[in-house]
Amino acid sequence: MNIATPLLSSTSRYRRNDYDVTNTVQVSSVASVKQAVWELFRTQWPEAPLDAMTGGLDLIDALFAGRVAGYNGIDTIYHDRQHTLDVVLAAARLLVGYERSVPAPERLGGERAVMGLLVAAFHDAGYVREIDSSVGNGAQLTRSHVSRSADLLARFLPTLGFGHWTKTACSIVHYTGYERPFKDIEAPDARDHQVGHLVGTADLIAQMADRCYLEKCRDRLYPEFVLAGVAAGRALHGGVEVRYGSGLDLLRQTPDFVGAMRRDRLDAAFARAYRFVEPLFDGRNPYIETIDQHMLYLQKILRTGNWGLLRRKPPIFTQDPDPVPSVRQLMVNQLRSVWTGS
Repeated sequence: MNIATPLLSSTSRYRRNDYDVTNTVQVSSVASVKQAVWELFRTQWPEAPLDAMTGGLDLIDALFAGRVAGYNGIDTIYHDRQHTLDVVLAAARLLVGYERSVPAPERLGGERAVMGLLVAAFHDAGYVREIDSSVGNGAQLTRSHVSRSADLLARFLPTLGFGHWTKTACSIVHYTGYERPFKDIEAPDARDHQVGHLVGTADLIAQMADRCYLEKCRDRLYPEFVLAGVAAGRALHGGVEVRYGSGLDLLRQTPDFVGAMRRDRLDAAFARAYRFVEPLFDGRNPYIETIDQHMLYLQKILRTGNWGLLRRKPPIFTQDPDPVPSVRQLMVNQLRSVWTGS
């Protein structure tokens, strides 16, 4: 993979639904992402323990596919395999771009960068349910999934020869979530926090730059929010509190959400770390450009009321090849429970 990859592939005029923001890497394919990340890291850190990195990607693939003993595989329809691989690729680009942009004392080094890639690979592993889980879908674990991801990092990093990074990795993975205030995230080195900022940035920009981000918010994130108890729940006074009344209602609130994420997390907390992809793209930022395009398109839809403009039907990459019917039934049951108080 040419590090100065053009924003569009010469083989396809239009970006494909399961390809990255440059339309050059198939982010539904572990093999494709592994190859792209390997080439980026091999160029920047030829001495890095790259076998641990590729082993980690193979492991997350097995976990998501249900091939790891004791686990069901991934069944969340928004936070699916494609999302994780898209984040891994974005994180690799950010880590490499950062290394090329800072003076020697601030550089990460190959081993720390591999640790960051492993954190990116496992950042949503906590959505995977155990075989004996009492919940019906990983989305019901949303509020604790980052801590669960940390537990899986603690279990599997030693098997990859990265046990000495366990404490740091289990801490900085919280830069991808909301369970722990950022001020309470502890790490022994300022460079570890920087890795956390880069991975947290990758998590946000990869999903918001997904070609089908708007359709996925409407059709997939909303059901996950319902199952997580985020969309609607019982208030302290006993009534029902509705945050998102439907997938369309979630989309109506998406411009404010994206604006807040850019202001509070990407620009402030993570200090505009997204800029570190720019050395790889001749000063351009395909992620931010695409996010801006999505928001302009959504504003057009909101202004005209023409919801028919959202017509993409992207594939879903979960253990179950057709997870939607079971998710819909669980969503109906959850909403019924909220409204009836049962």
